[in-house]
Amino acid sequence: MHAHRGAELSVEEIVAVLAGGDERPLSAGQPVTQLDHALQTAALLYRDEPDDVELAVAGLVHDLGQLLAGARDETHAADGAAAVQAALGERVAGIVALHVEAKRYLVGIDSNYEATLGGDSVLSLGRQGGALTSSEAAEFLALPWASDAVTLRLADDRGKVEELGVDGLDHWVPLLQQLSENQAGVRRPRRDDRGD
Repeated sequence: MHAHRGAELSVEEIVAVLAGGDERPLSAGQPVTQLDHALQTAALLYRDEPDDVELAVAGLVHDLGQLLAGARDETHAADGAAAVQAALGERVAGIVALHVEAKRYLVGIDSNYEATLGGDSVLSLGRQGGALTSSEAAEFLALPWASDAVTLRLADDRGKVEELGVDGLDHWVPLLQQLSENQAGVRRPRRDDRGD
């Protein structure tokens, strides 16, 4: 499956792209694959917030933009959000879109946070714009789903453990399909009762 940046993906395509992440290390020399990282991040969010399926699904697909043909680290959050929005909805896409900004926010407000980041995250931080200033941090917090993106980001940092036992991709497929069906209901045009 070679989905390209800018493509809106179906649930089946999202699953295929994520499955392809099983052959891609999270970073050079890292034993954890992109798929391992996606599954771990989702599992951690689901464990911490069991009633928030959208947040867990956002964790599952947060780095999908890294797996698209033509992927760029600097734009992977926006690319991933655009790819999943039609299938998984505005909130999942919004959280995905903000997860890089959430890292920049945490570095900007917490002088100790950068020291907790893995080498790959520190390198990408520079490419992604570095720490937010205090005024940028305030603007970030005012965005819809900013706090969810911070929650995802903290799980993102913890979801890089070699051979952590979590549910496989098959576990998530019914949840993805349910979210997609819910989105189809939201997008369905309403009947105009005015008789125009």
